[in-house]
Amino acid sequence: MSDDHLSLAADAAEGDGHWAFGTGFEDPLHGVDTTVPDGVDTAALAALCLALGDDALVSAQRLGEWVTAAPELEIELALANIGLDLLGQTRLLYARAGLLDGTGRDEDAYAYFRDADAFRNLRITEVPNGDFAFTVLRLLAHSAWRLALLRRLTSAPDPVLAAIAAKGVKELAYHRQFAADWAIRLGDGTEESHRRMTEAARALAPLLAEFGRDDSAAFLGVDAAEVAAEAREVWERVLGAATLEIPEAVAESADGRRGAHTEHLAPLLAELQVVARAHPGATW
Repeated sequence: MSDDHLSLAADAAEGDGHWAFGTGFEDPLHGVDTTVPDGVDTAALAALCLALGDDALVSAQRLGEWVTAAPELEIELALANIGLDLLGQTRLLYARAGLLDGTGRDEDAYAYFRDADAFRNLRITEVPNGDFAFTVLRLLAHSAWRLALLRRLTSAPDPVLAAIAAKGVKELAYHRQFAADWAIRLGDGTEESHRRMTEAARALAPLLAEFGRDDSAAFLGVDAAEVAAEAREVWERVLGAATLEIPEAVAESADGRRGAHTEHLAPLLAELQVVARAHPGATW
């Protein structure tokens, strides 16, 4: 059995970055200068923040489903904390979107009072957790891609988005490393864990193509194919270290960024939104 740790730390962004948190709890951007710089496409910026916020919210909801169900308490706490990191990113991105799209909506309005067809998350975030092997590899794929994207957005002309991205890069570097460690441990583990990891990799392969089609940050000069290639390199490196066969990339044609979701998103949102919709306008 090989070493079950492959350090990906060198791939993470360096430097302190900037914190995007404001000074208020109800408004995460309270006290932050939210002026949009000249020359920035406000509508495109709002759409990007909304899409990335949707990815994070749906991913966090799926991770939350592991609470009380994870294989070990330590894993349960780790997955819960990763979910909380993503919820923090969601709050900041939704708050930014609400200031940009002209609707004046707050983060709760985006999270709780939109139907599935209004969400723009990638489909990989919404499919059910499956077993722990599937969750680990889904987390690896999505965090590797999101980290590659947010690293590029740290130099975005909008200082608020750049600050949110800088904060997210630090969190995602841990998410990716956690997933990589478990992928290697399980892939190069027992015959049963290897089998499950192999099945999970095959099941996820069609969903990875969506990364290369995501052009939501193109207006900022971000090349979707380049981001996807960087994430793919991490995916292949980790699977190789895990002694797993790298599945052939077979692309799905559906695109969550354009509202084409699986049948799994609506039930997930129904569970997430039920209390807020039963008591509209309530605060707690």
